[in-house]
Amino acid sequence: MNRIEAISERALELAGAVGDNVRHALPRAGQLLEAGAKLGVLKSGAKVAGKFARRNPVMIAAAVAGVGLLWYAARRRARRVEAGEGEHEPIEGSARRIEAKRGNGTRRPRATRVRAPAASAD
Repeated sequence: MNRIEAISERALELAGAVGDNVRHALPRAGQLLEAGAKLGVLKSGAKVAGKFARRNPVMIAAAVAGVGLLWYAARRRARRVEAGEGEHEPIEGSARRIEAKRGNGTRRPRATRVRAPAASAD
């Protein structure tokens, strides 16, 4: 075997080894590509949100206040339930159904407003 054949054989072995390594790394490469795409979407979304916040600071403040109020109400409700005050018992009672009846076609006249006479400018 001469030197050129040995070099080409060694190059083929290295290429096969690199190919095997790449094949085993492909699932990881797919995950990295997916993570990169997610980061790109997150970055562009943050840029859009930043522009919106700069242009509409009042809306952002109102949204933050609304979220704060919702959080406060949820916290108060959780405390009430924890204290046993939040659970309500159903009201026991009785009811009877009243069937709707059709009228005989005559209606009561509507009450009309009476306008006050216009004041004269004498």
